Amino acid sequence: MKKDRIIYWATTGIVAAVMLVSAFQFGLNPAMKVAFAHFGLPDWFRLELTVAKILGGLALLIPKVPTGIKAFAYAGFTITLVSAVIAHLSSGDGGRSLDPVVFLCLLTVSYLYFSRERGRSLLEVKSS
Repeated sequence: MKKDRIIYWATTGIVAAVMLVSAFQFGLNPAMKVAFAHFGLPDWFRLELTVAKILGGLALLIPKVPTGIKAFAYAGFTITLVSAVIAHLSSGDGGRSLDPVVFLCLLTVSYLYFSRERGRSLLEVKSS
């Protein structure tokens, strides 16, 4: 069980750190406005993504956050990472599409070990 916790926290920590760093880059680095325009995305989406990444990163890192909130964070990060791959491929930045794939794999490992520790999938519905 100790090995499982180490794997969970290592993968979760890496993903959360990457999301938090990218959120601060999106919010504070003026070059990100240019990058979002390159993808054809509006500037308001950059700011929305900044807030969502901060909240999601914190949700994964704080142990007492309810499981349902963590499930939203996992789902949101999955959508974000898949969308990043699509955006890079669609805009001709094919080489840059590998990074989100790596982090999606780490996110998947984090999710699987989180689910294993609780003995069920986050997506299971409790029966009454």
